[in-house]
Amino acid sequence: MAIRVMLVDDQVLLRTGFRMVLAAQPDMEVVAEAGDGVEALQQLRATEVDVVLMDVRMPKLDGVEATRRICSDPNPPKVLILTTFDLDEYAFSGLKAGASGFMLKDVPPGELLAAIRSVHSGDAVVAPSTTRRLLDRFAPMLPSASQEPQHKELQRLTDREREVMVLVAQGLSNGEIAARLVLSEATVKTHVGRILTKLGLRDRVQVVVLAYETGLVRAGGQG
Repeated sequence: MAIRVMLVDDQVLLRTGFRMVLAAQPDMEVVAEAGDGVEALQQLRATEVDVVLMDVRMPKLDGVEATRRICSDPNPPKVLILTTFDLDEYAFSGLKAGASGFMLKDVPPGELLAAIRSVHSGDAVVAPSTTRRLLDRFAPMLPSASQEPQHKELQRLTDREREVMVLVAQGLSNGEIAARLVLSEATVKTHVGRILTKLGLRDRVQVVVLAYETGLVRAGGQG
C-alpha cells in the first residue's frame, strides 16, 4: 500500500512542488493538503494519513500546536516538521510536541523521499546531524542542566545504554555508533530499542530531546 501523505503549508507553490515530487513515486500518494493547522486537523478527521509534512509558520494555528494536537490522538500519523532553520525557533518545540523529525524546506527531493519512507517505517532517523545543530543552536531554550543528569528514568539504563544514548543525541547513525564502540549494528539497534522501551520514548528524535533536556548531552554535543 502506498504511503499516504498530507501536505500542510500556507504556500501553495511549495505544496505543488512537493506534490509533484511525491506523485512520481510508486509507493507514495498525496491524499490531502491544508493551508494552516486548523484545516489540517479538519482534514485528518476525514482522511487516513500515514505521514504529515508540517510547516511551522502558518495562520490560524501554527505547525507546533497542530503537531501537538495530532500526536495526542491515538495512533496518530507521523509528523515531519518543515523548517527554514535560520528563521525557525519552533523546530525544537515541534519535536517536543511529538514530531518524528524535521527537514529543511530546500531539502533535495531524494532526501525528502528517503525521510518520508524512514519515518513511515518507524525509524524516525531524519538528518541526525541537522538535529544536533538545531538543538545546539537553541540550547538556551532548554532548562539549565545541573552537573549530573537528574532525570530519574535515566537510572534505568545500563552504562552501555547511556553511552549509546549520548552518541544518538550527538547525531551518530547506528553504523557510526557501532564503529565508535566496536559493536555490530544489530547490537547497537538492540541497545537503542531497549533505551526507547525503558524510557517510554517513541523514537530516536525523542531520545535526542530527552538527552538535551536532562543534561546528559549539553550544548556543543558533549556528553
